[in-house]
Amino acid sequence: MQPVQWGSHPPARRVIVHLSDTHLLGRGARLAGRFDVTANLDATLAAVERLGVRPDALVFTGDLTDLGEPEAYRALRAAVEPVAARLGAPVVWVAGNHDERPELRRDLLGLPASQEPVTGVWDLGGLRLIALDTTVPGWHHGDLDATQLDWLRAQLRHPAPLGTLLAMHHPPLPSHIPLFDILELRHQASLAEAIAGTDVRGILAGHLHYSTSGTFAGVPVSVASATCYTMNLQRPPEEVNGMDAAQAFHLVHVYDDTITHSVVPVVDAPTGDFFSAEWVQRMDALTAEERMEAFSRKPAR
Repeated sequence: MQPVQWGSHPPARRVIVHLSDTHLLGRGARLAGRFDVTANLDATLAAVERLGVRPDALVFTGDLTDLGEPEAYRALRAAVEPVAARLGAPVVWVAGNHDERPELRRDLLGLPASQEPVTGVWDLGGLRLIALDTTVPGWHHGDLDATQLDWLRAQLRHPAPLGTLLAMHHPPLPSHIPLFDILELRHQASLAEAIAGTDVRGILAGHLHYSTSGTFAGVPVSVASATCYTMNLQRPPEEVNGMDAAQAFHLVHVYDDTITHSVVPVVDAPTGDFFSAEWVQRMDALTAEERMEAFSRKPAR
């Protein structure tokens, strides 16, 4: 049964859960001796299941582990794959600067270990998702070499029915935090040239540990916060550091004419109970005019 359309836009064509920066460690170790990254990931995955939606993909935009340990990749896979199976959604793993390509390929993807970039293309019912590898082995800043950009151009040569999303770790955006200027994506002009005139509709990224958005070469960019720890932005830029609070992920809705990125906080808080499935059913049964009268009109003063 088709849902009743209440507003100007029909339902989203595709839904993606965008997560980032799990920074998992082997043997359940705490990051920096203080951040329980395993418990924080478990809490995030529980929140994903509480969404009550069947997403078209779960996309993790990098820094999957903190040290590239084989056991950390195996633990990540063991935590995420059962959730993905219950949701019926493929998982897209993107490499980050804290990852190690050989271990990621072998212990998470089940591929031969090598230093080859971790890239891929997914057809999500007409929406094309392309994963890029912005990592530079041995370094924390980001870059894309000529070979990978040529591969990207080849993928984009023909448009997809619902357009294309790029997923990468280092966002092609400025940050007001000085430390991220050092660790930014280098040679961004080359990426801009590669996507110019193509069907790329958006870029999903991570790396910053806080949610932000902007545009790059006219393309919207959405950066998801982290599951492990986030940045306390209530400080002067040069004093911003991590905090074990405000973990979040993004719920991405792809419409014909726009894409929205909703920040979903991972928090256990009391919630009101006025709106419910029963309330929605009552609204569905009304005409558009009756629905406006019932819910939009203010009571007389």
